[in-house]
Amino acid sequence: MPRYRDLTHTARPSNAPRVVDPKNHVRTTDPGALQMLKMVEDSKIESVFDRVVAQQPQCTFGYNGICCKICIAGPCRIKKEEGPGSRGICGASAYTIVSRNLVRYIAGGAASHSEHARHILHTAHALTEGKAPDYEIKSPAKLLKLAEKLGIATLNRDNMEILKEVVELGYADFGRYQDRPIAFLDSFITEGRRKKFQHTNIMPTAIDGSVTEIIAQTAMGVDSDPVNIIFGGLKTALADLAGSYIGTTISDVLFGIPEPIVSEANLGVINPKMVNIAVHGHNPVLSEMVVAAARAMKEDAKKVGAEGINIVGICCTGNELLMREGVYLATSSASQEMAIMTGALDAMVVDIQCIYPSVQTVAECFHTKVVTTEFMMKIPGAQHIAFNTATAMTDAKKLISIAIEAYKHRDPKKISIPNERHHVVAGFSIEALTEVFAKVCPDRPISVLTDAILSGQLKGVALLAGCNNLKRLQDESHIAVLKELVKNDVFVIATGCSAGAYAKFGLMSPSAVDGYAGDGLKSFLKTLEEANPQLSTGLPLVFHMGACVDNSRGMDLAIAMANELGVDVPKVPFVASAPEAMHEKAISIGSWAVTMGLPVHVGSLPPVEGSDLVYGVTTQIAHDVFGGNFIFEVDPLIGATKLLDALEYRTWKLGIHKMTAEKNETTLAQGW
Repeated sequence: MPRYRDLTHTARPSNAPRVVDPKNHVRTTDPGALQMLKMVEDSKIESVFDRVVAQQPQCTFGYNGICCKICIAGPCRIKKEEGPGSRGICGASAYTIVSRNLVRYIAGGAASHSEHARHILHTAHALTEGKAPDYEIKSPAKLLKLAEKLGIATLNRDNMEILKEVVELGYADFGRYQDRPIAFLDSFITEGRRKKFQHTNIMPTAIDGSVTEIIAQTAMGVDSDPVNIIFGGLKTALADLAGSYIGTTISDVLFGIPEPIVSEANLGVINPKMVNIAVHGHNPVLSEMVVAAARAMKEDAKKVGAEGINIVGICCTGNELLMREGVYLATSSASQEMAIMTGALDAMVVDIQCIYPSVQTVAECFHTKVVTTEFMMKIPGAQHIAFNTATAMTDAKKLISIAIEAYKHRDPKKISIPNERHHVVAGFSIEALTEVFAKVCPDRPISVLTDAILSGQLKGVALLAGCNNLKRLQDESHIAVLKELVKNDVFVIATGCSAGAYAKFGLMSPSAVDGYAGDGLKSFLKTLEEANPQLSTGLPLVFHMGACVDNSRGMDLAIAMANELGVDVPKVPFVASAPEAMHEKAISIGSWAVTMGLPVHVGSLPPVEGSDLVYGVTTQIAHDVFGGNFIFEVDPLIGATKLLDALEYRTWKLGIHKMTAEKNETTLAQGW
């Protein structure tokens, strides 16, 4: 049973409405998006905000997770009253149906992240085979460190030879049939987590096998035990973590470890005097080449009257490029259509995940060319160029040429760009963050953070992640949760569209520290800044750690804190929150974070309320088994309060255990 300092807190959410102001078409708080909506209000262009309203009220059976569509005897809707209507046609009870639906979300999330990782592996493999001439190993240091963690020999070996063996082990992690853990997962978790996963039989042996196994387990007529189903889902969630870790680490090897960098964010970064290209999706294999091609083709843009080429990012591809290249971040998931509505976007180049099919519909009202690039991702009406790592630069230059040609067909009367843009300091990989700490304590960098928590200067660490979910106004919950946490001296890291929200609102800048941080957090950041005079960027209020796949960086930090404190992860004052979770990936990420031992707040309820048993497992029993638990709460301020209480309880308990161990000269108690 999870504990909070405030004993009035329960596992149940508040009575706040699940969908706020359901008939309000203006479903955003993003200043840039609000300006854009005002500019186009007479155009009758349909946006995601209109479609959310049109879908209200949404199906209560589906919302609660008690609609089953796994076989075509249904769909079956489970009713509360006793009798035949309380079970599906096959006899499945509400708890079976809710648990099956839930873990199939996890399978979808794991498949998404692992497909991203697979593409990164394919590129690295092509590089080792001499078939990807436009790519290189940009971070040999990361390669060597990764190889050593994986148990791969590095002494007197060529980097390409080492990379080839790393890639082969990554491929094995996808399709292994032997009974041994996924190497990329096993290499970085704590010994305590390793034993827990083995004891509960959820340590995955292969990524693909975990996904197919849980789909088979939840097919009609197979598993009906909700606890067994959920444990299968957690195994799949850990496979998702492994896939994310592969994607992040190999991307760092190929494209470089992110370092502190200055950029800008929000729709005002679109430049009317330049050829504007938005890269959207999640895969840096494509977008890194587009940036390189744009730099090489600046003169081509000038020939058609433009001042140059302006690459802007949307969603997690934007986060990847912001972290490594300083590319402007135009917007996040829910307002992706707004970039086209400016009338100055010449091309939107997309790869995979979180791309609305509607971008093509909106583009048809303008001159903008939408170009898909992946075999599994096509949009009717959009142009398709199959991106190939063997011809990467040539393909990227084709994409740039399409945008330059489109520039010539702009309609000046349709151009209306919001003036909203904000200073951003990003690029805080785990390596960059550790280097900042090391300037204070070179021998034990992470102790700078843990000591600040134990002394009471900081309350703990929070990882803020996830999507936009328009059941509430876009970014409203992200901003509310962040402000409450930093006001109460929580050190915050962020990824994905959550990070995008803070960038767009100007909260990833040093200037935001004085306006929003509590005294403890202010003094902590000031100490870090004074020890790092080489950082001309200054330090931001919240630290950008990358795309949604890069939540593994957050887990790296939690594990480093656990190792520094001499405990397992469930004892560490570290929490996570997805204030506006939407995608299957968010459910999968939250599930592995709970399994790793973290309290995880989710601000948009997944379909679990149709079964008290399943709800209880996710919010209470999970804590007894793994040390982490879900906190489902749609009111962002109540959610933030519960996160603060969870941090305070962990810090208090950790302090008591340390005091007792020192007094009795014993090792630190490991129970939670």
